[in-house]
Amino acid sequence: MFSGSIPALVTPFRDGAVDEAAFRRLVDWQIKEGSSALVPCGTTGEASTLDNDEHHRVIRICAEQAAGRVPVIAGCGSNDTQTALWHIKEATVAGADAALMVAPYYNRPSQDGMIAHFSWLAERSELPIVLYNVPGRTVTDMLPDTVTELHRRFPGKIVAIKDASGDLARVTQHRLGAGPDFCQLSGDDPLALAGYALGQVGCISVTANVAPNLSARFHAAAAAGDFPAARELHDLLFPLHKAMFADASPAPAKYALSRLHDWVSEEVRLPILPCNEAGRQAVDAALSRAGLAVGLA
Repeated sequence: MFSGSIPALVTPFRDGAVDEAAFRRLVDWQIKEGSSALVPCGTTGEASTLDNDEHHRVIRICAEQAAGRVPVIAGCGSNDTQTALWHIKEATVAGADAALMVAPYYNRPSQDGMIAHFSWLAERSELPIVLYNVPGRTVTDMLPDTVTELHRRFPGKIVAIKDASGDLARVTQHRLGAGPDFCQLSGDDPLALAGYALGQVGCISVTANVAPNLSARFHAAAAAGDFPAARELHDLLFPLHKAMFADASPAPAKYALSRLHDWVSEEVRLPILPCNEAGRQAVDAALSRAGLAVGLA
């Protein structure tokens, strides 16, 4: 259902508010440069600091601007099941194509609790669901047996996973448990190359915000089985993958975009701070290494 280079879009801010004009330009640029789908209101989009009106508005802008050119996978997760369903309903009305649902954070539900949470949502959602496992942020870890069981119960509704566990063995476990039709996406840019060999078909990416064309070319090569070309592009992008986390994300990504485009501000929201000096140096070096020109239109 989804594949290739899928940026988890930053949410541009200016003077404390969502910069809608910049976000529309970002969507157009991403599509022009080859991104195969878009994710508004994910972790990189600072969804945790958007109020609900902003959250739903950002999804709507993304869907409006994409206008069916690529799928929109809207971040709809919450640690409150009722709120998660509200986000799904708003994303459905906004025109999103799927809902990205992070494992409930802070509450630390059991595996049975997660099965109950996602089952309740799947029974009520009009959108297909992409599970999102990122235990480094949520503490909760959605284990492979849980993923397999959810897909078994709802094969036409729980259709994919973004896995950011860092455990590549899970790609095989998911494939053997849920079957080859279950869509597996990496949540870690540096692991995407290895993920293709194991059965992943793309990545929901931070780096693709900054280098969408190079990222799209990398994923096209990997999907075609041209691993020498994919490895060459991976090596070119690897310093940028690392630089995106040289300071608290998404500050480095926003700094990088501000270096590339004068219409994107590097503004973030507390408790995230603007990218620190060491992070800026890492980003600048990585942009240079990747041959990305500063000051693009």
